[in-house]
Amino acid sequence: MINCRYSSKRSTVAGKLSEDALRLVAERFKALSEPMRLRVIMALEQGEKNVGQIVEEVSSTQANVSRHLQYLTEAGILKRRKDGLHVFYSISDRRVFDLCQVVCGSLAQHFNNRVKAFK
Repeated sequence: MINCRYSSKRSTVAGKLSEDALRLVAERFKALSEPMRLRVIMALEQGEKNVGQIVEEVSSTQANVSRHLQYLTEAGILKRRKDGLHVFYSISDRRVFDLCQVVCGSLAQHFNNRVKAFK
């Protein structure tokens, strides 16, 4: 059983997770640890796109984008749909954007605190 809920209390969630659960959490973070994968995710924020549209939006090669699309799909972050000759991708769990917001907010606070230290 995974007990991995965000809480406003300052308790550690890691102490409540089994080793298998910790591995799953680490795998999710690993899937999000590559800048190109984050670009792909952001490209899909407004909805489903085919591979060509994603390639154009993230300014990369089709081979590179396809590799990251496969990784994100296997990680359960994206889902794929085939329509004739085209393959379309979309976000399978929109909470990935919440996670990105939490990280961005944390980074912003961290850098603001560092800037204040130099004033």
